[in-house]
Amino acid sequence: MSLTVKARRGLKLMADSAGNLFLDKRVRRQLSARNPTTPARYEAVLYFADDPSSAYQIRQWFGPMLKLSERHPVAVLVHKATTAAAIMEDCPLPVYLTSGINEVEQFVSTHEVRAVFYVNNNQANFTVLRLTGPVHIHLSHGESDKVSMASNQLKAYDFAFIAGEASRQRILANVPRLDPTKLVEIGRPQLDDAVDNAPNNDDGRVTVLYAPTWEGDRDAMAYGSAASHGPALVRALLADPRYRLIFRPHPRTGVRLRAHGESVKLIDSLIASAVKKSPDAVHYRDHNHDFRGAMAKADICICDISAMAMDWLPSGKPLLIAKPVEPAAVVDPKGITSVVPVLEAADAERSPSILDELLSRPISAEQFDLIRHHFGETDRGASTQRFLLAVDRAMQEPSL
Repeated sequence: MSLTVKARRGLKLMADSAGNLFLDKRVRRQLSARNPTTPARYEAVLYFADDPSSAYQIRQWFGPMLKLSERHPVAVLVHKATTAAAIMEDCPLPVYLTSGINEVEQFVSTHEVRAVFYVNNNQANFTVLRLTGPVHIHLSHGESDKVSMASNQLKAYDFAFIAGEASRQRILANVPRLDPTKLVEIGRPQLDDAVDNAPNNDDGRVTVLYAPTWEGDRDAMAYGSAASHGPALVRALLADPRYRLIFRPHPRTGVRLRAHGESVKLIDSLIASAVKKSPDAVHYRDHNHDFRGAMAKADICICDISAMAMDWLPSGKPLLIAKPVEPAAVVDPKGITSVVPVLEAADAERSPSILDELLSRPISAEQFDLIRHHFGETDRGASTQRFLLAVDRAMQEPSL
């Protein structure tokens, strides 16, 4: 890691610490006024220790957790005041600020919490994992071929809820000595409440969703295309009157590598200029927390090796994957890029003609097979039911 990157991370940590100290008391007052005034018992908690830039990870579980709360009351425990402030307005569940393990332990004990859910592998998770009463369940925050999806850290949890057979095979092939009974397939509950197709202006334009992932925390995870493909791809699409662009970059883009953040700014400026010249084209950057609206509006998607690619698959609409330019990026030879067409960085300026070809042919049978392999049954509501039943079974596990 370069001195510049270390310095940026150090400054960010200092800023986060100062922000949390300033916000702590005010946020606690706001949460106290927002949360139930009568004593409540929560059977499950969704624990999140990350900063606001990673809040997308927990937000995507609000919907499934709200459904779970109908049978097992759920609270959200947040480690940082800045994160609590960021999510309290759109979180449909009670949110509590638990800045240290003592507060977490007291909450779990007072409410006799039976299950703790985690959406990532933040180091703070492993402090909470010392609690022996509740069952600890890892959820992740999406299904993808990223190398991070098969981590030895999964052994620490009582169960890991995974999307489907692809995830099971990936984990068991790469994580030795993992008990396979820990892996519970639930599909992707977030897709059960898909947004109905929202019509765009009826002008015959094809709507393209470009949703690059971030640059990753290391070279092996460098799947992001914002810097390598983004500017040329966007210029070409904006210049073609047959296409409308929705740009939805990963919220952490530019956290590690400034070039990716600068590319997002450049693309934003390109979109602004295009809208000024042709307002009726309705190009825009999607800032909504919920990714499903942009997916519903788009006719075709260009993205990277990421959860966005997997979430797009069940739509049955064309998909194009940007090929990583980082040689060290780990690409599964039997993964999504072995089936779905890929876009080389050198061909980014030819994106309109490549999309023309994709739109002219049907989705391959192999791509539909990927859906079943990754998510199992995808009928509306099926994943949610699998999730709820899996939680019921996990809560029946004996505790100390």
